[in-house]
Amino acid sequence: MAKLEPAQWAAPFHMDPGAEAPRVVRVFVEVPMRSRNKYELDKRTGIVALDRHLYSSSHYPGDYGFIPGTYADDGDSLDAVVMLHDPTFSGCLIDMRPVGVFRMEDVGKEDLKILGVPNKDPLFEHVHDLGDVPKHYLREVEHFFSTYKQLEGVTVATNGWGHRAEAHAAILAAVKDFEGRTTLR
Repeated sequence: MAKLEPAQWAAPFHMDPGAEAPRVVRVFVEVPMRSRNKYELDKRTGIVALDRHLYSSSHYPGDYGFIPGTYADDGDSLDAVVMLHDPTFSGCLIDMRPVGVFRMEDVGKEDLKILGVPNKDPLFEHVHDLGDVPKHYLREVEHFFSTYKQLEGVTVATNGWGHRAEAHAAILAAVKDFEGRTTLR
């Protein structure tokens, strides 16, 4: 199947990232927290489909999805991990407050993961930057993404964490790149 360009992606990818981006962004949840199933929104149909069951015994440490209206260096929308107390569901939209960014490379391409919390959740009202996130949770996220593809024979490289300002800059760059790729010329 031919690779689709962002202008050809299904409607959910074309939602705007949110009126307050990058301070608050929409996240489309593909994989609920604690799942070992990897779901992806199909770019052609706009339907959430099972991509695979993880080969490892690890599970997603937060709700995992993407920020609509963005285009990242790996050719997909910008990834997001939402720190929650309970999982939501595939297809759920969350208004997320970005607090940091996890830097990694997957198959030699930069594959950033924006970390955030639900914007209006009172349990996370004190979390505004990476330093507000429990250090052990950051270690869990890093461990998950550094090992979840090992049994598939895929090598990833982790490159540490960046603070909120770096996450905001990555979001703005990905929004600009998406707009540049979807504008009719």
